[in-house]
Amino acid sequence: MDTSFRIRPVSEPDFAAWKPLWDGYNAFYGRSGPTALPAEITATTWSRFLDPAEPVHALVAEGAHGLLGLAHFLYHCSTTQIRMSCYLQDLFTVEAARGRGVARALIEAVCERAAAADSPRVYWQTHETNTTAMKLYDKVAEKSGFVVYRKLL
Repeated sequence: MDTSFRIRPVSEPDFAAWKPLWDGYNAFYGRSGPTALPAEITATTWSRFLDPAEPVHALVAEGAHGLLGLAHFLYHCSTTQIRMSCYLQDLFTVEAARGRGVARALIEAVCERAAAADSPRVYWQTHETNTTAMKLYDKVAEKSGFVVYRKLL
C-alpha cells in the first residue's frame, strides 16, 4: 500500500477540495448535469459533517497535492442489536489514486472509528456494475447476501 497520504476528518476549509470528490462520486452514480443533486442537499450534507450533534461523519484521504478520496459514514440504531451500526454510505477516490490503497485505507479508518464508538459492524452497498470496487470489497469484508429494494416517495 502506498502510504504517501493520510486519512483525517474533514474540516471547514476542505469544502473547495472536497466538492470535486463529491461531484465525482455523484457523477459515477448518474447524478450529474440535469440529474445532479440540488445544491441544498450538498450544503446540508456538508454542514452535517461539521456538526458534532449529527451522526454523519466524513473522512478524506489527503496526499501531497490535495485530496485523493472521501468516505462518509453514519451511525444508526437497529432492531437486531443494542449497539449502533455503522453504515459506510459513500466511498470515492480520484482516478489517479486508484490501486494505491486509498479506498482500503478509508474503509479501515471508518472501521477503526466504528470500533472506537463501540459499533459491532460496518456495512455498505455498491451498485452491481461496480465490479472494480467489488474486487476490493471481497477482500476486506463479506457479502451479506441481502438485496436492497427501495421505493421513492
